[in-house]
Amino acid sequence: MLTYPHIDPVIFRIGPLSVRWYGLMYLLGFLVAYFLIRYLARLRRLEITSDQVADLLFYCVIGVIVGGRLGYVLFYDPIFYFKHPLLIFAVWQGGMSFHGGLLGVVVAVLLWCRRTGTNILMTGDILVTAASVGLGLGRIGNFINGELWGRTTRLPWGMVFPGGGPVPRHPSQLYEAFLEGIVLFCLLMFLHFRRVATGIPFFAFLAGYGCFRFLIELVREPDAHLGYLWDMVTMGQLLSIPMIIVGMLGIYLCWRRGARR
Repeated sequence: MLTYPHIDPVIFRIGPLSVRWYGLMYLLGFLVAYFLIRYLARLRRLEITSDQVADLLFYCVIGVIVGGRLGYVLFYDPIFYFKHPLLIFAVWQGGMSFHGGLLGVVVAVLLWCRRTGTNILMTGDILVTAASVGLGLGRIGNFINGELWGRTTRLPWGMVFPGGGPVPRHPSQLYEAFLEGIVLFCLLMFLHFRRVATGIPFFAFLAGYGCFRFLIELVREPDAHLGYLWDMVTMGQLLSIPMIIVGMLGIYLCWRRGARR
């Protein structure tokens, strides 16, 4: 069994203001995304200015917040929020859904591309590559916070997390940081360097994330108020299945279209 490092979630305090590792990870994610988007835009010959990149990221932030919150409300606890509708706006109390955030970003990017006349699929190819970095950093933030831990295990790298009881658990946050962050990023960059058909990196992200998330849910502790659906799958797995299907279908259609040219 490995020892959980017990890192203070707060980096430093200035009066009532607290700077946390989790927030820093998001800040780093958006900072890296800005420069990575500019680099990939040059690589894939997408005409986009620095101001447009900043504008695009602003749209994405709004999409993540609104979509992530509404996704959590609708997917994970609709009955509770139906009874307490004002708490939908209490985002500071926690409760965000990746799948909802993804849908929110898709809508935001569609609106941005329509307003600027930018190629939608190429923009999506570049954005998901930058997003994989943010995903990896976010999961490291979850690990530092000691949240979203995995199920109990007897494997030698199991850890006892604060709030997770006295038994060792899978450090599933690190699994996700590796697969959804590092592995997915390397895969998408490989596709960009190979100059694959437009749209393939975007749909590869959907299929890749869906597969990785589905597998990690096998060792991740399900939400306490939901548990298992039909005594066999988690909500995370259920929401990942459409991603895998759409991703695989999209890869095939984009490859077929590219092969005809």
